Amino acid sequence: METKQLVQTRGSSLIPPMEEFNTEEKRANPFPILKTLRETTPLRYNETYGTWDAFLYEDCHRILKDPKTFSSSFNRDNRNVENIISVDPPRHQEFRELVNGVFTPKAVADMAPRIREILGFLLDAVKDQGRMNTVYDVAAPLPVMVIAELLGVPVTDRLYFKELSDTLVTGVEDASEETYQRVLAKRNHARETLTDYFRHHLNLRKEQPTEDLVSHLWYANAEKQVLNEEQILMFLTTLLIAGHETTTNLITAMVRVLTEHPELQERLLAEPELIPGFVEETLRYYPSVPKLMRRATTDVEIRGQVIKQDELVNVWMASANRDAAKFANPDQFDPTRQPNAHITFGFGNHFCLGAPLARLEGQIALEVIVNTLCNLALVEGAKIEPTPYPLFTAVKEYPVTFEKRA
Repeated sequence: METKQLVQTRGSSLIPPMEEFNTEEKRANPFPILKTLRETTPLRYNETYGTWDAFLYEDCHRILKDPKTFSSSFNRDNRNVENIISVDPPRHQEFRELVNGVFTPKAVADMAPRIREILGFLLDAVKDQGRMNTVYDVAAPLPVMVIAELLGVPVTDRLYFKELSDTLVTGVEDASEETYQRVLAKRNHARETLTDYFRHHLNLRKEQPTEDLVSHLWYANAEKQVLNEEQILMFLTTLLIAGHETTTNLITAMVRVLTEHPELQERLLAEPELIPGFVEETLRYYPSVPKLMRRATTDVEIRGQVIKQDELVNVWMASANRDAAKFANPDQFDPTRQPNAHITFGFGNHFCLGAPLARLEGQIALEVIVNTLCNLALVEGAKIEPTPYPLFTAVKEYPVTFEKRA
C-alpha cells in the first residue's frame, strides 16, 4: 500500500511519523529539527503522506482560528461516532454547552482545596524517600484522580484509567501492516473497555443521579437532546483522556525545567508570584501535544502555495511556540515572559475545554512541590525517553532525587 493512502484507509491518528522524527533519537529532542524546518520549509507538502506541514506561528494561528476553511472533521480512526474534537461549529458548540458549566472559572477555582489535598497525599508518600518517579508518583495520579472525581468514578481505578488512556493516544512507529494491526487491536480493546466502563456508570446515574459530571452530562443532554447514548459515552472517554494526559505531561515538564534550571527552585519559593508565568512558559517550551491536524474545506493559498480542498494540514504547535518571529529568544526558558501567546491549548473554537483546570493543577502542583522539596535533580545516568508517537514532546518517566524542605 502506498504510504499516502494510509491516511484514507487507516485514519489520521494511525499514520507513522514523518521522516524527520522516524526514530526515538530524533524525537527525543525535536526542537532543533523543528527550527530547521521553520527556516527551510515553513510550509511544505509531504509527498510521502499527501499531507501538509505548517511550522510558523503565523500560519498555525491562522489555520486554528479559521474552522470554516480548516475543519476538524476528517477520518481520524475510521470510527463514525461524533466526538467533540472532530466536529465543527455550530455542532461543536452544542457539545461544549453541555459541560461548560463544569469548567467555569468559579467551578474550577472551587476545586483548588481538593487538588492541594491530593498533592499533599501524593508527596507524603515519597518525600521521606529522597527520590521519586515524577510521572508515576505525582504527575499522572493527580490529574487522573481529579478528573475521576469530577466524573464520579472510583479514583482507586486511576492506574487502570492511565493504562487505557495511554493505549488510546499511542500511535504507530512505522508504516508496516503488522505494527498497524497490533496498535489498532490494542486501541480498539482499550476503547471498548472504557466504553463498557462508562456505560455501567451511566446506567447507575440514570437510576441514582449525583452531582458528578456523568450525571450532569446525561441530564443536560436529556433536556436538549443533543447527543445519543453512544456519543455521550465517547464524550466521557474523551473527557477522561483529555482531562489528564496533557496535565500529566505539563507537571512532568515543570519538574524537568526545575532540574534543568535549578536556580529557579529557590527563586519560585521567594517569588511565588512567578508561578503562573512559569506554568505558561512550560506550556510553550515543552508542549504536551506537538501538533494538531485540520482539513481544508476549499482550495486556499498560504505562502504562495495552494492547499487543495480535503487535503490535511499538520499544525505544528511545538514549532510555532518557538518561532522567533513571535517569541524573543524562543529557545530560552523565561518564567517572566510577557506576553506569552503560546498555542499549546489550541486556538479558536477548539481551544482546550479543560485549560483552566490544567492551569490550576499546574500552578498548585508547582507551588506545593517547591514548598515541600528542594535540590531537585534528575537521577544521575537516567535516560530521558520520549513518550510514544505522536505525543513525543513529553517523556515516559522522569526520576529525580531531592531533599525534604525543613
